[in-house]
Amino acid sequence: MGFKSLLDKLKLEPYVIALFGMVVLASILPVRGAAAHELALIVKLAIALLFFLHGAKLSRENVVAGATHWRLHLTILGFTFVLFPLLGLAISKVGVLPPTLAAGVLFLSCLPSTVQSSIAFTSIARGNVAAAVVAASASNLFGIFITPLLVGLLMHTQGDASGGWKSVQDIIVQLLLPFIAGQLARPLVGPWIDNHKKLIGYVDRGSILLVVYSAFSEAVVGGIWHKISPLTLLILLAVNGTLLAIVLAATTFGARAMGFDPADEKAITFCGSKKSLATGVPMAGILFPGPAAGVIVLPLMIFHQIQLMACSVIAQHYAKKAQEA
Repeated sequence: MGFKSLLDKLKLEPYVIALFGMVVLASILPVRGAAAHELALIVKLAIALLFFLHGAKLSRENVVAGATHWRLHLTILGFTFVLFPLLGLAISKVGVLPPTLAAGVLFLSCLPSTVQSSIAFTSIARGNVAAAVVAASASNLFGIFITPLLVGLLMHTQGDASGGWKSVQDIIVQLLLPFIAGQLARPLVGPWIDNHKKLIGYVDRGSILLVVYSAFSEAVVGGIWHKISPLTLLILLAVNGTLLAIVLAATTFGARAMGFDPADEKAITFCGSKKSLATGVPMAGILFPGPAAGVIVLPLMIFHQIQLMACSVIAQHYAKKAQEA
């Protein structure tokens, strides 16, 4: 009970603890040799299953309910795929981080928004939930195409991304086709998925844990912990916190300046300021083959925890103000 209370106070989810647990496990017992190749095949199958379930979970009714609010959706997409990458590019050019970690920050800035947490925080804050569902889902769908294009455009000069048509093909085969298959299969499997959300959640999160373990195993074998010092990790923490603070301020005050009502402002704030770990980790494994993937996803994992903590506080603040009003 005491440990759970500590997690609650720190706003740490058990899942986040498990994520960093995979890093520790990979650091102590990295998978090597033939076992690494077998694990890579399992990871590909897990990623395909993950995106099949994402497609099957997405309700077409919810999409129709909020799709007409095009101005809000364009605003969120602008923050996600324009402002964020520009800030990530600026940070990568400053030189406060080693090149691979700087590339990781730039990579996370090119990712789509989260789905579940964006909707959950918008709901807690009493915002426009229907619009948040559509915006977050559209962000992930467009991100399958936009993210590799942004990575190729912004990072190809550094030689960090594999780039090219091969990467796009891999994204389509491993992410988009399973997603489309899930959408097509929704009439058949949708009711079962809706009745087994807890089990689906375990599959969802378990897939990400497996991908993180595989990526960090390669990174550990490649000598990641000989290249990153504790001071560098602290700098990375500060960089991620600064990046999130800038985008949170931009989404909140930008929504107000553009005349959105409070409910839409909350949807813009939570959908436009977050980045998807569920999409980012599998995509990093495709775009950055080899040991680099483990280092590339490290900034994303840290950013994921910071965004959960910050948005939890902001959502509670919004909810309190709405209750008082």
